[in-house]
Amino acid sequence: MSQVKEGDKIKVHYTGKLDDGTVFDSSFDREPIEFKAGEGMVIKGFDEAVIGMDVEEEKTVTIPPEKAYGTHREHMIMTVPKDQLPKNMEPKVGDKMQMSAPDGKTFVVNIVEASDSEVKIDANHPLAGKALTFIIKIIEIVS
Repeated sequence: MSQVKEGDKIKVHYTGKLDDGTVFDSSFDREPIEFKAGEGMVIKGFDEAVIGMDVEEEKTVTIPPEKAYGTHREHMIMTVPKDQLPKNMEPKVGDKMQMSAPDGKTFVVNIVEASDSEVKIDANHPLAGKALTFIIKIIEIVS
């Protein structure tokens, strides 16, 4: 059998779960994902986990936050005056909104608190600070 090496283009099926068993994503009901192994196209721990796997091999791996979406960073939680939001927006806790950084890049933030005068937003990735467990199955080494 052929083993996945760094730089190989591969097709992979996966299911991602949180510590409590909640599934946050799975490719088993759609097309497998395709990426080059070891080139940073997926989270670091997932990238590391596929190296050395055989085609058709399936394994379960738990990835710590540092090799997934990072730790939850308090400085990524900010309070914004409501008058700086679009005029027609009525923000509610749980809403997501797109913001722009000074360099022009856009990112999605979650609204975690809302009052009449301000909103508290969290720019951390929703999975930041969480260990993630993946069931990974190598489908094919494309090249």
